[in-house]
Amino acid sequence: MARPLKFPALIDPFLLCLVAVVGGASLFPVRGEAAAATGVLADIAIGLLFFLHGAKLSRASILQGAGNWRLHLLVLASTYILFPVIGLALSALLRGSADPLLLSGLLYLTLLPSTVQSSIAFTAMAGGNVAAAVCSASLSNLLGIALTPLLVGLFMHLPSGQSLSSWHSVQAIALQLLAPFIAGHLLRPVIGGFIDRHRGLLMPVDRGSILLVVYSAFSAAVVNGIWSQVGPGDLLLLLASSMAILAIVMGANALAARLAGLPRDDAIVLFFCGSKKSLVSGVPMAGALFPAAQVGMVILPLMIFHQLQLFLCAAMAGRFARGTGGADPVRPALPLDDDAIGRVALAKGLPIPESCMPGVRANLALLDRHAGILLAPQP
Repeated sequence: MARPLKFPALIDPFLLCLVAVVGGASLFPVRGEAAAATGVLADIAIGLLFFLHGAKLSRASILQGAGNWRLHLLVLASTYILFPVIGLALSALLRGSADPLLLSGLLYLTLLPSTVQSSIAFTAMAGGNVAAAVCSASLSNLLGIALTPLLVGLFMHLPSGQSLSSWHSVQAIALQLLAPFIAGHLLRPVIGGFIDRHRGLLMPVDRGSILLVVYSAFSAAVVNGIWSQVGPGDLLLLLASSMAILAIVMGANALAARLAGLPRDDAIVLFFCGSKKSLVSGVPMAGALFPAAQVGMVILPLMIFHQLQLFLCAAMAGRFARGTGGADPVRPALPLDDDAIGRVALAKGLPIPESCMPGVRANLALLDRHAGILLAPQP
């Protein structure tokens, strides 16, 4: 019997949404007062997104992994030293081969913080140190609110030659991103239980906010003629550049983990947290750092890099989970009911408060579904 066709598991459906939004903005860009209103809605959505991320962040998870300072320094070095060095070298190498704004976007993506949710998810799937991944990814994002605009101001110039104002950018990003994040985290004792029980609320806000910002940014870019400046050759160049960046960073992190003598679970954290860049942080930061007419061109390399990193990291997470042997992968037996979760948590010395149990159960169910995809026997 013929097998039913399946949608490729490694293609993030969010990519299709991004492509649809870019297509919609290309055909029906907002202009004038509508563009201004869309921009205001995007700012509100981003503020809500970071408020919810702050409320979601558990101090206990951060403290549990905070002592592994050597690992965190390696992750930060990869994110804020290795990536920028590669970005600067690649931008210089490609100067004159593509539109200067696209090359600025290529450099910009190397200056961004790491992802949070996907880094943690891939670390868990690969059998890594999840607590350390939570700490590293969260620390990267918090530092990125200040470090990214400072690095942009230090290394980047607009094609016109006008420098970006680092301090003004820090202020704008602090107001739009950091203030809601801190407010949400301070209110976690009040609303944290609700957030943990309804974590599914975060994804629509997360992705909806990014789609709204992308639509606003690409509308302005289309009005300014982005598709008369970007051709298929430029897109292929961005894809090849993203592949080169990821290959260098992943190889360097694997070597660094071996030279530093990291245990396997920590090496997995460095591999995933140190090789990814955040679309969630990068899109709103670009809106605060660059003129509205240039944001679409600047975030285009980031959108391409985002999907490529998910594709490669999903493949590598499956490979780590399978180990080095050639046998069929064994799907881990995750505790999925309250009693089983409680027993495992107590055995590890991590008792789970009753109010947090629904959120823990929902996350384990999500990981179990991902395990079913990544560790399914190959035909």
